[in-house]
Amino acid sequence: MSETTSEAERLRRWRLVLGGEGPDQKLSAADSGVDGVLSALYDSGGRGDGTPRSAGLGASAPRVARWLGDIRRYFPGTVVQVMQRDAVDRLGLTRMLLEPELLSAVEPDVHLVGTLLSLNGVIPEETKETAREVVRKVVAELERRLAEPTRAAVRGALDKASRTHRPRPADIDWPRTIQANLKHYSPDLRTIIPERLIGHGRKQHSVQREVILAVDQSGSMAESVVYSGLFGAVLASMRALRTRFVAFDTAVVDLTENLADPVDVLFGTQLGGGTDINRALAYCQGLITQPENTILVLISDLYEGGVRANLLRRAAELVEAGVQVVTLLALLDSGRPSYDEENAAALAELGIPAFACTPDLFPELMAAALRRDDISQWAATMLS
Repeated sequence: MSETTSEAERLRRWRLVLGGEGPDQKLSAADSGVDGVLSALYDSGGRGDGTPRSAGLGASAPRVARWLGDIRRYFPGTVVQVMQRDAVDRLGLTRMLLEPELLSAVEPDVHLVGTLLSLNGVIPEETKETAREVVRKVVAELERRLAEPTRAAVRGALDKASRTHRPRPADIDWPRTIQANLKHYSPDLRTIIPERLIGHGRKQHSVQREVILAVDQSGSMAESVVYSGLFGAVLASMRALRTRFVAFDTAVVDLTENLADPVDVLFGTQLGGGTDINRALAYCQGLITQPENTILVLISDLYEGGVRANLLRRAAELVEAGVQVVTLLALLDSGRPSYDEENAAALAELGIPAFACTPDLFPELMAAALRRDDISQWAATMLS
């Protein structure tokens, strides 16, 4: 590339970044299209000096739908999703998402699902089916990515937890025993000497482990709610686990019966309320019949609207009873979550680790919990 061409390309890029306030640069027809969709979004907010600008997309659903089609033509999917989120935030297009023709033009992603769930109570009848299809498309993609790794990790953890190295003769797992003792082959005897026996551990394996997902459905937890609903459905599909899904704000709703379909779980939530974690833990406490075989995953940013002292007292009671309690401050792909640091520290002192987790690491977290590993150490290792 010549120096002149390089300079022209640099000016072109600055012109697209800065819009009309950038360098005087003639744009091609394609670049003019890109410039148009960028200007409609990013030249429509405040100037930064208090002088407002009118919204570049206006209030017309057809115009917004055309803009959505244009950005999908000019930009890759990941950029499209960012621009869609910016359009909702900057231009107040939330109301437009209630129109079927606009929803059908949107590139679905987790953030859009969170927005739709927050609007669940006001979505008109003619738009509900379109909204469910948008959510179902995102859930199907997440299932392809996360469902099988979750099942594999959980099966492996349960299998390992069920084995014993002092089995009765009838309980010896011979294939694993042989594999573990291959290095003890005796040429003289022409056989393997099984110095370490591995058993099936029938009694332990027959115990159904209980998992409770207690999910904060306040507005700030939207993305975490989406992933929690998916993981709840996946865990519920495994017969070795008895999974419950409890959503809460200032009230508590048990969505366990909806776990056969994660879309039903998500539309059963109601994003945007306050938070009473103590009430949610009280409800979960009433569900527990085998504390030593129960894992309670509290997914919350810990901004408690109820009585903090009661929350900590109840959390301590759960730990003392033998329940393995883990707090996820967020379950999301990226970004540093906002959370109540004082409550997180107080829970840590009770032996309840509190940290944020990505969806890709959640299967390994569940496996570690099922093995009764030290979760604080696991988090320090995996999240450092």
